[in-house]
Amino acid sequence: MGVLEEMSELLQKGKANEVKALVQKAIDEKIDAKRILEDGLMSGMNIIGEKFKNNQVYVPEVLIAARAMNQGISILRPLLVQAGVQARGTVILGTVKGDLHDIGKNLVKMMMEGKGLEVIDMGTNVPAEKFIASAKEKNAKIIACSALLTTTMTEMKNVVEAAKTEGIRDQVTIMVGGAPVTDSYRESIGADIYTPDAASAAERAAAVFG
Repeated sequence: MGVLEEMSELLQKGKANEVKALVQKAIDEKIDAKRILEDGLMSGMNIIGEKFKNNQVYVPEVLIAARAMNQGISILRPLLVQAGVQARGTVILGTVKGDLHDIGKNLVKMMMEGKGLEVIDMGTNVPAEKFIASAKEKNAKIIACSALLTTTMTEMKNVVEAAKTEGIRDQVTIMVGGAPVTDSYRESIGADIYTPDAASAAERAAAVFG
């Protein structure tokens, strides 16, 4: 088994220290940083994402796999910067105003990072204006809003309206998700993408950037 296949397999098992060691080994073997990222780390995370979507693994497994990936990337990052490897695109992510739930949001962040996207995590209880200001500042193509309560999901409509008011509605894709959210709700507020789980959210986000 090659070093990258082994890295992918160990990442899926959440073996952070071994993954870190293999990233160093791959660097020492002069394997291209972008290849280490895509064929080693991201490939493992994508498999975990698929399994998560199919209920073959659950939240704890995803979290430890993501931690292993982050360990690997911490060594790789300087080389990626040096090689001029850019993130595929930027996503502004947060839980909407009035809502303090973050487990779903954190999963989405990990999955999106696993697809090579830069995720600006705004945290929880994020007002609409803050989503928009950050999207403008970072020139982000996606705003992703999460809500776990029926009482707070109405705040997503405010994000869509604020994007119109600020004149950036045509430049951003607005994604919505969370337990009470449905595709018909997405349609009713004029958002662009609804996904039922974190893995699908990452796939759809990656597709926006082509």
